[in-house]
Amino acid sequence: MTDSLTTPGLDGLSAASGLAGLGTGLDPAAGLVRPDVSLPVRGLAFERADAAAVERLGQVSSATACAKLHGLGIRHSFVEGPRPLKPGYQVVGSALTLQFMPQREDLAAGDEQEYVERHTALWHVLETVQPGDVLVIQAYGSRFSGCVGDILARYFQRKGGAGMVVDGRIRDSGKIRDLGLPVWSTGVTPHYASQSELFPWAFDVPVAVGGVLCMPGDLVVADDDGPVIVPRAMADQVVASAQDHEEWEGFSRQRLDEGARLSDYYPLTPDTRGEFEAWRSAQGSAL
Repeated sequence: MTDSLTTPGLDGLSAASGLAGLGTGLDPAAGLVRPDVSLPVRGLAFERADAAAVERLGQVSSATACAKLHGLGIRHSFVEGPRPLKPGYQVVGSALTLQFMPQREDLAAGDEQEYVERHTALWHVLETVQPGDVLVIQAYGSRFSGCVGDILARYFQRKGGAGMVVDGRIRDSGKIRDLGLPVWSTGVTPHYASQSELFPWAFDVPVAVGGVLCMPGDLVVADDDGPVIVPRAMADQVVASAQDHEEWEGFSRQRLDEGARLSDYYPLTPDTRGEFEAWRSAQGSAL
């Protein structure tokens, strides 16, 4: 086992063999029984969306994606809580997931966890980053755990990572902002990842972020309005629906600027929908 970020393997560490409780100063005779748990936990292999699908979805805002998903039957897609570290950030990419779990003294706890973390899911997930990935982190909105700092963010970016959505906090916020890496989080803290109540536990697993389920390989659309999770299999439906939506909104803006009534054109009525279809056909014929 190496201490380097370039750990070649993803072999787990057994809690019974020493990952848990390192640096705790706990007396082994005090009654703690160490379960034989292999960490980190890694989920099953998953597929990422192809570059063309990501590019198509890149034309869709998070607000439109959320609205279209709602119309398609997905009621919970908006990740409540994380805000952009810097206004103007926008990202679309495949979700690479990381799950924090509560610390427990017989498994993972202690004052020196920062030095243990290099053997956890937090380090391992970074070795799996592919260009265009968006790292989605479950941290229960914790106000105290700095899930990612400057060095890890730099490494993630160097491997081609497109952005991060953290349902929790980050540290070294000024340096991460200077990187230009798009990050959404619930805030900042000086703490390192497991300095308080959480511990990096698993990756490539389903995660719950801001009340939303995110599966590995789902698509993430994030901008100033916040992050939205798009099921990978529904990305093309969202794009098609969004394109129609944006076209009729453009038509409606034009009519409203000409003095039309809001209730006739936003949203379209059956009559004005027919007018829009004729307008769209005319626009296409003029090209």
